[in-house]
Amino acid sequence: MHWLFGDQLGPHFLGPDEGGPGRDTPLLMIESRAVFRRRRFHRAKAHLVLSAMRHRAAELGDRVTYVRADTYREGLERAAGGRPVTVRHPTSYAALRLVRALPGVTVGAARGFLVPTARFARWADGHGGKRLRQEDFYHWVRREHGLLMDGDAPAGDHWNLDHDNREPPPHDPTLEVKAPYRPREDEIDDEVRRDLDRWEREGDVRFVGRDGPRRFPATRAEALRALRRFVEHRLATFGPYEDAMLAADPVMSHSLLSSSLNLGLLDPAECVERAEAAWRAGRAPLNSVEGFVRQIAGWREYVWQLYWYFGEEYRRFNELRHTAALPEWWTELDADAVRANCLRTVLAQVRDTGWTHHIPRLMVLGSHALQRGWDPAAVTDWFHRCFVDGYDWVMVPNVVGMSQYADGGRMTTKPYTSGGAYVHRMSDLCGGCDYRPGDRTGDRACPYTAGYWAFLDRHRERLAGNQRVARPVRQLDRLADLDDVRKQERARGDAPP
Repeated sequence: MHWLFGDQLGPHFLGPDEGGPGRDTPLLMIESRAVFRRRRFHRAKAHLVLSAMRHRAAELGDRVTYVRADTYREGLERAAGGRPVTVRHPTSYAALRLVRALPGVTVGAARGFLVPTARFARWADGHGGKRLRQEDFYHWVRREHGLLMDGDAPAGDHWNLDHDNREPPPHDPTLEVKAPYRPREDEIDDEVRRDLDRWEREGDVRFVGRDGPRRFPATRAEALRALRRFVEHRLATFGPYEDAMLAADPVMSHSLLSSSLNLGLLDPAECVERAEAAWRAGRAPLNSVEGFVRQIAGWREYVWQLYWYFGEEYRRFNELRHTAALPEWWTELDADAVRANCLRTVLAQVRDTGWTHHIPRLMVLGSHALQRGWDPAAVTDWFHRCFVDGYDWVMVPNVVGMSQYADGGRMTTKPYTSGGAYVHRMSDLCGGCDYRPGDRTGDRACPYTAGYWAFLDRHRERLAGNQRVARPVRQLDRLADLDDVRKQERARGDAPP
């Protein structure tokens, strides 16, 4: 038998290469209730994953044995009964330990990524293995796969068009662009929702967040329709505003393909190749296409590779020694308890959909957690559980390295946090807020502005030598109200801002 995990759902996981099944190999899928018992996942995420698994099983028909069990071990024993089983390389250290510990299970090569991990390791070792910059890796992947290349040169003679993709949002409350693809629920979704309701009634499984109509693809066909709609109708306007935020339009021109990629419904190669084809056909500008290609072939691939290259101990890095617990209003996604308009809006988006795009994640949610000194391991776990596209391999590098600077700069060159001026410039979220982005102290002091200076003050010795933040660190001694900022931030504690 060949065992398919719930994030290995596309046809590219069934090819007959190393560790893959043959054309007639019987397949196995296991739905483990213990996964949802151990951790409190977002309800919409649980719904999406189970719906995707059950839809895939229905597509595979008699070829697959679908087992609903308490644990993976129990399900494997019931289905395989000691027969040899193959499985592709899982996407987390915990799952890899499990399959390696099970008798008769052979682990094959990973699928769903552009670069084999062994090949990346050779590249990383050749770069010293310590400071592996994403931009260098991105150039290498582009060359290796011939992505957006004109001979040996990058298309347009520039590798990175990020300078064209940092526009603040338009003055309109929404970006005038065709809406993203939305799937229609069916009887499988109804069954999943009934099961989740029953699990909660039985008391051993608890969720967080709301389970609305399903917003993200659960089948290969749905994912392909979402990809086609993005490339044909939304890709052209993606680039300029990819870092902007609008309260009434959280999606803007983003693709909403991350959950489909991370479930294995889409292969990254087909996504970037379709985007490049749109540019070459004159249907999308280069800056938008390059920005999208960089997200997938650059950042997503880079995060996957660093997860395995840095090793399992990387998740425990805490160079800033942040140990504060996450407050209840945060873990409960209680957006109504928050006064700060930007944080209230984004937390509500997570509560209602299990998704928000990369800038709210980094510069609103992650920045607040970093400024408050919350335990990076707890922040990582929260992002993993509360986002529909969140998996261990996704969130460990993104949160430990990028968002919380817990690795001390091994992955990024500076802590990604800012005062309210950034949010004000890149969004309409400061409009109507109780706070003013320029105020550090007083009744209307922006919690991000005050939090930014308090963060730099706490870590000034460590950050003084960092060229990218040395200037604001030096400015600390010129802040006449720094003592007031310190007192104010100590008094704030973990209360919702």
